[in-house]
Amino acid sequence: MTRREWAWSSYDWANSAFPTVVSTFVIAAYFTKGIAPDPVTGQVMWGWMQALVGLSIGLLSPLLGAIADAGGRRRAMLLITTLLTAFFTAGIWFALPEPGYAMWALLCVGLGTLCFELGTVFYNAMLTEVTTPARLGRISGIGWALGYAGGLACLVLCLILLVQPDPAHFGLDRDKAEHVRATALVVGGWLLLFGWPVLIAVPDAAARQPWGVAARDGLAELGRVLRQLPHQPAVMRFILARFFYTDGLNVLFAFGAVFAAGVFQMGFEEILLFGIALNVTGGIGAFSGGWVEERLGARTTVLIALVALMTLGAGMLLVETKSAFWMLGVMLGLFFGPAQAASRSLMAHLAPKGEVAAYFGLYALSGRATGFIGPAALAMVTSLFGSQHAGMAVVLVMLGIGAAILATVRPTAGRERPPQP
Repeated sequence: MTRREWAWSSYDWANSAFPTVVSTFVIAAYFTKGIAPDPVTGQVMWGWMQALVGLSIGLLSPLLGAIADAGGRRRAMLLITTLLTAFFTAGIWFALPEPGYAMWALLCVGLGTLCFELGTVFYNAMLTEVTTPARLGRISGIGWALGYAGGLACLVLCLILLVQPDPAHFGLDRDKAEHVRATALVVGGWLLLFGWPVLIAVPDAAARQPWGVAARDGLAELGRVLRQLPHQPAVMRFILARFFYTDGLNVLFAFGAVFAAGVFQMGFEEILLFGIALNVTGGIGAFSGGWVEERLGARTTVLIALVALMTLGAGMLLVETKSAFWMLGVMLGLFFGPAQAASRSLMAHLAPKGEVAAYFGLYALSGRATGFIGPAALAMVTSLFGSQHAGMAVVLVMLGIGAAILATVRPTAGRERPPQP
């Protein structure tokens, strides 16, 4: 791998600590079991927060992506969103384990998630600048694998350094959940410590423009991109498919720990161990998925992953023992990475040169514009039936719709899987 490829891939190592520790395994479970009045109410509140954040990301990401393209400021905007993500994440430290702190916790997590997701627009758009078209799938897969490894490393650090020791290290008060809240400080520091190589080694390809000019040109570019979409059926169907299956994946990531904590009574330590296992299999799947994609193509790779996720996910909702839940969950991890990495490289293949960030803004839009639908549906179904099982069944529906639409996508020859050099 080249220096630029490594620098770009390493950002996945840095920023994956946020979704792993905050959104999925630790802070989500802490909110449900430690702050919310009860697990069902916690899942409902978390669901509405994720819905509002998803709507905000859907509105902002295409516009900011176009501005980054027009202004030559992908790197600057990635720096800003990285700093803000770290700042809001650190704010979770002040969320005490009392219902009165629920809104503060939701505010910090929501703003941190917004900045994290906007940052991925600029980061993903850099992919085409660091490698060749033939290596997009491999480098994207390596990035996702490093992301799982980074998430794993941060989880292990939090487990050994903060969550597991009793009495807690550093004078932390376990009765006030300081040993859990401190994981947010670790994530913020992790992002700042490891997120800089891409900002040094991958300069913007386009000339930098003043912010006012960038905003004006960005709006014009976004309008042009939207007008072009009806003439690009493969891109249109891919974005529509991703509206649904990424929404399902986001719900799964956001509520997996909430479900495990509420249904199987997993404590923070066991949730961390479960997260570690998922990151190991997730990294294996992402790393190997890049080579699979080079042989089968990005679309086929995503479809295989989605079918496997639906099958294993259905099994996890039906099992009644914790051991069976663990086994299926670990297997599920093998297909997370390929679904995400192959989607990213497929978008990079389809996006016209010079408009990559704008198209990745639409890519983020496709993962977040309906991002309020999945969490909102989960919240309503959970509330209606009083069952976390019923709420999580929303995931299977979203994945199934997305897979069905993606199956109709026929990329132009040579764009899904370019010839190998």
